[in-house]
Amino acid sequence: MDSRIKYLEEIDKLVEEFKSELPEAYAARDRFNDMIYEDGALSTKVKRLMAMSMAIRIECTSCIIYQTKMAIESGATKKEIVEAASVASAMGGTSASSGLWMVVQTMKDLGKW
Repeated sequence: MDSRIKYLEEIDKLVEEFKSELPEAYAARDRFNDMIYEDGALSTKVKRLMAMSMAIRIECTSCIIYQTKMAIESGATKKEIVEAASVASAMGGTSASSGLWMVVQTMKDLGKW
């Protein structure tokens, strides 16, 4: 299986190319997103775990990979990631559970599984 991280890097390059067509608009959106994930009443780690769980629930492949990576970078442990992903699975049933392999593969790619 190809690395999920390489897949994410390829997507990021294409998205950056797309964003270059409207740089001011996407710079504003990027600043907004950065602010949302800063520590506040909820820690960055908790917000990333929430985002990963939501990504699993909505079945967004690149979102699952990205948010799993960001949760790890924010200090989430394997156990925390598994529990957050399990909440998405419980809420979303079989369709959400189909995305759990991406969490495992992403964590393996990052040496965290």
